[in-house]
Amino acid sequence: MKSSTNFLGLLLVLLVFQLKAQENSLTIEKKKFSIGETFTIPSKTLNEDRIINVYLPHGYLVNTDKKYPIIYLLDGSADEDFIHVAGLVQFGSFSWINMIPETIVVGIANSDRKRDLTYPTNNKKDKEEFPTTGGSQAFIDFLEAELQPMIVKEYRTAGARTLIGQSLGGLLATEILFKRPNMFDNYIIISPSLWWDDESLLKFTPKGYTTKKSVYVGVGKEGPTMQKVAKELFQKLKAVSKENTSLYFNFFEELDHGDTLHLATYDSFNKIFRKEKSGE
Repeated sequence: MKSSTNFLGLLLVLLVFQLKAQENSLTIEKKKFSIGETFTIPSKTLNEDRIINVYLPHGYLVNTDKKYPIIYLLDGSADEDFIHVAGLVQFGSFSWINMIPETIVVGIANSDRKRDLTYPTNNKKDKEEFPTTGGSQAFIDFLEAELQPMIVKEYRTAGARTLIGQSLGGLLATEILFKRPNMFDNYIIISPSLWWDDESLLKFTPKGYTTKKSVYVGVGKEGPTMQKVAKELFQKLKAVSKENTSLYFNFFEELDHGDTLHLATYDSFNKIFRKEKSGE
């Protein structure tokens, strides 16, 4: 009797082990996880193909009658700033946060950022460190004449167009604001490299505009030069701005050049878009 009980117990243990082994051998079905789309645009202006990443709001594919504002993000590849900025947009547009409207994010991946984001310089050191420099005019032409029309054609867009640029991207965003301001409605300029070409862009007289705009300038504790040029940009904008422009500035004294962008972008969304919703 005792041996039969032991046998049954052993059989039960073996059965449990067999069931566990079967559970562990189950195949898990995996699917791709996506937050948007990627496409390549053949640019005649730049004479090369450019990769564009697009974040689509949660309801974009379902609410087929709804149109969305656009954020254009420089340094917008998957291994640059696209994913974390798209995450900020998603978080800010949650109904319980309600900071920013649901928005499409267009990330422009770099090909040669030192070429595309800088204008020609007379500074010898700049030329040595940036040998391919000076292509910003062609890149701006690409944004205006090729990319923006394609986005309007391919996606349901309406409302504000926002540009985000950091570092050399902030230099380019400032150049666009000064020379072709009507390309965008909101400019978010973070840690701009306005030291470029001996700070010549700060001496440029910005082109006037009649449309409503918001401009945000942010900088961290990034050294005397970076902090100085960012503050000078804000002061210059204050001196020439009219009632149709809302200006914001923030100094992030606990952050540096590497980590200012994320919190500054969040801060800019909070200031620009909350004000737009309140109608102030």
